[in-house]
Amino acid sequence: MATTATEADTGRTLSGHDEAAEHIARQSFADAHAGAVGLELESHTVDLTAPHRRVAWNRLREVADSVPDLPGSSAITFEPGGAVELSGPPHAEVWAAIASMRADHEILTSTYRDAGIALASLGTDPLRAPERVNPGARYAAMASHFGAAGYGETALQMMTCTASLQVNVQSGTPRQWRDRFALAQHLGPTMAALSASSPMLAGRRTGWQNTRQWIWDNLDPRRCAPVQIGADPVESWASYALRAPVMLVRNKDGADAVVTHVPFESWVDGTVPLAGRPPTTDDLDYHLTTLFPPVRPRRWLELRYLDAAPDWWWPALAFTAVAALDHPQVSDAAAEAVEPVGDAWVAAARIGLADPALHVAGHRLVSAACAVAPPELAADMEVLLERVEQGRCPADDFVDNVAEYGVEQAFSGASR
Repeated sequence: MATTATEADTGRTLSGHDEAAEHIARQSFADAHAGAVGLELESHTVDLTAPHRRVAWNRLREVADSVPDLPGSSAITFEPGGAVELSGPPHAEVWAAIASMRADHEILTSTYRDAGIALASLGTDPLRAPERVNPGARYAAMASHFGAAGYGETALQMMTCTASLQVNVQSGTPRQWRDRFALAQHLGPTMAALSASSPMLAGRRTGWQNTRQWIWDNLDPRRCAPVQIGADPVESWASYALRAPVMLVRNKDGADAVVTHVPFESWVDGTVPLAGRPPTTDDLDYHLTTLFPPVRPRRWLELRYLDAAPDWWWPALAFTAVAALDHPQVSDAAAEAVEPVGDAWVAAARIGLADPALHVAGHRLVSAACAVAPPELAADMEVLLERVEQGRCPADDFVDNVAEYGVEQAFSGASR
């Protein structure tokens, strides 16, 4: 376990369950009108001369250091398996966020391709076996925790073989919090079906259109399952977070894994000691970063259920998700469309839009979003609607490419 740090290093000591719940409440929802949007896009890195091998960590970092200033000011980070992530700042409206991410992603893609590395925006790595290349202490500790809990293989797949498009929207006003949180979650299966781009893993067809969602469905439900939203969403999230097991305790060198089942509420109430001390507000804040429900409140709402998708798909998918929550003309129609399939996570992952109910929901949702799309996105939205009418998602395109070119070429060319 971690060595004891000073109070100045670790924040304020928490006195018990109630204070911890109050702290979570302050970190979960903000009184902010809908409108601002932030996007995060992950892409697998593929060596063009050896697509079956992961790119070395030092090489990934060297190329990142050579990327010119990005006009949209996105931050560049790396996932455990070497996937590169662009995290854009919030923008006042969705088109600005999409245009900014598009520009930054084009520069990133060009820089890496000039260095012999392709970026492939797909929900899972279709070719390579799970392997961690990012040496970060957090990821090593995370692997130890999941392994001790019985989820080691699935966790390694999640950490090293998955990539997503994350959409961040405002919480709304307090009177909207519950409805927006619930709608954001109910949208999940439909958006998972629309964005499904992960039919392969480690060189084999998995039998799932959205293998990334299948992987998340098979991880520890105490930190990865949807939140059960009651009358008060703040209380619902606080209860979820306090019952979730502690994964990591930070120390001066990084983080120590917790390899026994210790709910955070047991640590804060003194039932189970960790690190020889009670938890602090910093410990609780860190704990919240280790929770991965499909929608995570962080004073805004993180939508975590979209597969990463190629350039000709993701802008329209991002706009559809945002319109469903933020546009008055779309949100009511969206709520009605997805209500019958709000818990259909397994069907969305397995067969996607081939499920009749998800196909109806997806078509209604995209049609409503098309009606309010800005001119700059009209063509993208029309293509998305046409694909949905055909019952197609990005996974179908990728399977076709694999059949024609083989998995290595399809993977290394997926970003084009």
